[in-house]
Amino acid sequence: MLTVEDYAKIRIAKRDGMSIRAICRTRHHSHHTVTKAIENPQPRPYTRTEPTVAPVLGSFMPVIDQILLDDRSEPVKQRHKASKIYRRLRDEYGYKGGYDQVRRYVKKHRKQQRETFIPLAHDPGQRLEADFGHIYVDFPWGRKRVPVLLTTWSHSSFRFSTAFPSEKLECVLTGLVRAFEFFGCVARELWWDNPKTVVQEIFKGRKRQMHPHYAALASHYMFEPLFCMPAKPNEKSHVENSVFDLQRDWATPVPKVKDYDELNDYLRQCCLKKMDHRVAGKTETVAERFEQDKAAALALPDYAFDPYVSSAAKVDKYQTVRFETNRYSVPRRWAFEMVTVKAYPFGIRIVASDRPIAYHKRCYGQHQQILEPLHYLAVLGRRPAALDHSDVFRSWQLPACFAELRGRLERREGPFAGARQYIRILQLLAEHPLKRIQKAVELCMAHSTINAQAIINKVHHLAQKQPYVELTEPNHTHCYQIQVPKPDLNKFDQYLTTVNQGEAHYV
Repeated sequence: MLTVEDYAKIRIAKRDGMSIRAICRTRHHSHHTVTKAIENPQPRPYTRTEPTVAPVLGSFMPVIDQILLDDRSEPVKQRHKASKIYRRLRDEYGYKGGYDQVRRYVKKHRKQQRETFIPLAHDPGQRLEADFGHIYVDFPWGRKRVPVLLTTWSHSSFRFSTAFPSEKLECVLTGLVRAFEFFGCVARELWWDNPKTVVQEIFKGRKRQMHPHYAALASHYMFEPLFCMPAKPNEKSHVENSVFDLQRDWATPVPKVKDYDELNDYLRQCCLKKMDHRVAGKTETVAERFEQDKAAALALPDYAFDPYVSSAAKVDKYQTVRFETNRYSVPRRWAFEMVTVKAYPFGIRIVASDRPIAYHKRCYGQHQQILEPLHYLAVLGRRPAALDHSDVFRSWQLPACFAELRGRLERREGPFAGARQYIRILQLLAEHPLKRIQKAVELCMAHSTINAQAIINKVHHLAQKQPYVELTEPNHTHCYQIQVPKPDLNKFDQYLTTVNQGEAHYV
């Protein structure tokens, strides 16, 4: 077979005036070959002008076409492979040919049916895509598979990511509230696939029945909730690429953190580092394109959405309410009453009469009891034996001076009377912070004034110097504060309940 160089020599010889016959004689080629080289600058590859089909397969082609057509309405993982089609032709239709003929025909047929796409350009501020990705993270308690909620702007590719212990609805709501606050604006459309926590039922086309809490979030921020067609993740390709970066870049090597706070700080920094990145095919940076998104997006509302999932529950005789499979304690005065349990990703808030009465760190275990000792102090006065026979008090971590105080009281007053006086001191925690009572105990012990009344008087004396109350909530809860009107001073006492322990704390 002649090469391009051979063609070039023949054409140059013809250009210089040599006849075709002379070229044939000197180059030792046929007249047809020389003529073809003169007419074409380079050899043409062999191409088949008409498709050929093995005679044996020809009569079975309609059967294969029908099988592949029927497969379009079948589950993706239960469709025919070429080997299965071959076996069916052989066993059911008497096919005598080879497997390779069937394989080549199926491959050609599927290539013709492959889906192609049209490049899209999304308007600034219009579209935000959301999805969960999963990574492994090393915590002090071991390696754990962690869901990460990612949101990505379709125009600018700017991202936000935040990790949660689960993919429950309250995590979705909290993650989106955080995303809106991080971006400082709200997209006009928010796209998901069809997670069961958000979509309760899928109808024909793009119509969905959403969970009421998600619908409330959409109404609060005034974005249009939209969903991809089933099994069509390519409709939100920007966030799919974000999931890939999360797993292959941000989480490689496996992150080592002490808690979710540190993990989310790291993920936030990863998002910010992408600000100077240029998306393929774009001349502007992510930061520059996001400014266009922000200018065209919706403004944040005056206050944030409260991202909880609630359920009604009745307090039982153990002063606990059930949420999922776990039980959480409440103060004695709410025993046997109906309350509302508000679940957040990292906390459980219990509300009665439109005000919080208890707050607990959320437990993701099964059939656990999460009890706050302060909730049982009122009952402890009538049941002092529970001090030593109840896990809620035996596992209570108090400063060392409390154990020393109890020992001195029992040695001085006797086991029963000493325990009674010690319980009176513990009950001060219903009205005063631990540090104030600890200071009073240490001062009295230093002056050898070891009795309950003296310590009570000292606590009241210290309280007069610092009469103000600070409402606090632990940072690890990640729950958002609800804005409420300024209280009437005549009703100030009803707001002296902490969301952390359900009792009043004084500074």
